[in-house]
Amino acid sequence: MEMMKNKFDLVSDDSDHKYRLENITGNCFGDTKSAVYKRIMKEWKILEKSLPDNIYVRAYEHRIDLLRAVIVGTAGTPYHDGLFFFDIQFPSDYPNNPPNIHYHSFGYRLNPNLYPPGGVCLSILNTYPAENSEKWDPSNSTILQVLVSIQGLVLNENPYYNAPDAVFSEKKSRAYNEEAFVLMCYSVYHLIKKPPKNFEEFVKEHFRERGHVLLAACREYANGRVMPGYYSCNSNNSNINSLGSSTTKVIKVNKPFKKSLQCAYRRMYTKFLECGASLKGFRFLELEIEVKNSKSNGGDGIFKKAIGKIKVALGSKKKNKMST
Repeated sequence: MEMMKNKFDLVSDDSDHKYRLENITGNCFGDTKSAVYKRIMKEWKILEKSLPDNIYVRAYEHRIDLLRAVIVGTAGTPYHDGLFFFDIQFPSDYPNNPPNIHYHSFGYRLNPNLYPPGGVCLSILNTYPAENSEKWDPSNSTILQVLVSIQGLVLNENPYYNAPDAVFSEKKSRAYNEEAFVLMCYSVYHLIKKPPKNFEEFVKEHFRERGHVLLAACREYANGRVMPGYYSCNSNNSNINSLGSSTTKVIKVNKPFKKSLQCAYRRMYTKFLECGASLKGFRFLELEIEVKNSKSNGGDGIFKKAIGKIKVALGSKKKNKMST
């Protein structure tokens, strides 16, 4: 796929960019001899050569002060196989101040560092209290460092602990991962419904290839075979890692999470079909564990209870006859 091959590229349509109406008249961006222009060109070269896997950036031919980036959620996190879009703007005094960044949230709060209005809370952006060594450094900090920080520090395996007031709690961390995964699934629905410009084919092909993985993950999480965030399509659902489940142990799944997964599953399924994904066998989210329990407990279990009641009844009748 062309979009996947080119991690960094130039595009022309900036009509839906968050910052398209800002700094339009700034002469510093059009002056090829200015320090700001030269620094931005340097940033472009760094991005072109050094972008890591699963981060893609588009620059704009007529607005060198704007960028758009997408980060693919990493395996082993509740954000796996999702897409996270960010609109970036270089301020007119760049690099004296860090870039402005807007996250495409669709109104969801799926991470302590990512706000529903689109704000990104991060030390290197000077939007999070931190030591001077972690803040934006005009001499050394780059857009690449910002994107890698979001990928590795924000969209991580235990986002609950990103909150400054978080205390160690596996239960709370798991609950946060559950919510984060569901909200990411809702975001997937909206992304396919209205993909960011210049990434339409990227979004469509990504979910055409990975849609079945997200649906399979919903099944595993809903049926308690894997802890939320740890599904792997290559794992055969067994011994995924220390936090995953094996075939001999079922994780208890709360009903609200199950219900949320069912809703998200239905929404994603329809959109994945629109992308052309092959979804044979994924029409419904089967709750297999419930079926097994109902067969075992509702079959043999009910039979044993019924026999027990009959024995008690027969025993009481015998006693009554003997007393008479």
